[in-house]
Amino acid sequence: MPYFLLRLEPPRPSFPFDATDAEKALFSEHAAYWIDRAERGQAVAVGPVFDAAGTWGLALVEAADDAGARALGADDPVIRAGAGFAYTLSAVPNLILRR
Repeated sequence: MPYFLLRLEPPRPSFPFDATDAEKALFSEHAAYWIDRAERGQAVAVGPVFDAAGTWGLALVEAADDAGARALGADDPVIRAGAGFAYTLSAVPNLILRR
């Protein structure tokens, strides 16, 4: 099955360092969502990336196609809440995994 990178862009460059209480609560739902997807074998790795240009979220997922990968992002509580987050999708055509 193919792999895809979902890159979660935050609502502002200073996030998560100035997250509101509502955003913190929403991120608890976000974490629970991705933990469940990892347990189901859909998410390979998920976590924050502290890039010099700004923080963003990484979700490396396994899905049948682009539509399946996009659906995983669309179902994320931070997206469904309309809180200013957005995913971009990139195909990962080859992946070497440790054993």
